[in-house]
Amino acid sequence: MLSDILEKLAEKMYMYKAYPTDDDFSDVAEALTRKHPCLRELGSFNESYGWKQRLKVKMANYWTLLKAHGTSAEVTVITLKSKSQEEAHPAKNLKRPRRAEVNHFPSLPSGETPQSLEQKRISLMAELQKRNNRQTIKEKMAKTFGYRRQEIVYKKPNIEQRWPALFQMEEINAEFTRITTVPLEKKFLAQLDKHSTKLLEVIRHKGGVVKKKTTRIL
Repeated sequence: MLSDILEKLAEKMYMYKAYPTDDDFSDVAEALTRKHPCLRELGSFNESYGWKQRLKVKMANYWTLLKAHGTSAEVTVITLKSKSQEEAHPAKNLKRPRRAEVNHFPSLPSGETPQSLEQKRISLMAELQKRNNRQTIKEKMAKTFGYRRQEIVYKKPNIEQRWPALFQMEEINAEFTRITTVPLEKKFLAQLDKHSTKLLEVIRHKGGVVKKKTTRIL
């Protein structure tokens, strides 16, 4: 049971944050013992400390397992073996994941290579010059997602030149969902509704130009 608990926690932590900090491990361990008091280590100065240490070890083993099975290209990113000797430093020339980036560095689609996906990127550029082909652009952008993310993480290219479709409203929403699994526009509007009352209060207390521009709207 102990092993099962740690394995599930490691999987869930990886979904939310690929590189948890010491504070993250503490938060998870405390949440676990708070939710399930029977798991507390009575008599210890910190009843969740043991779980924190076990989680750290389990997370390290989880990374090793992913790498061994080749299920996550993101694991390869942070290994020094994949870099040249002069760039053998964990943080050099790498776009580090931000909070909530679930798919920070996804694998390429099965059966595809960087070369084949580069051809799809070139084809996508041509499609952007045509009219009424939104569905085609949508499909090609979804297909090249892994290739695009790997290129962004490794090379930090000029996005406007390489992937101009990303500047379309539909693709901004779609890419955000691919990376975070959260629908951007829906999430934004929901949060706007949630905080609208307080926002209106702030606006009403403003003066000058802001007051002039918002009086009629309010």
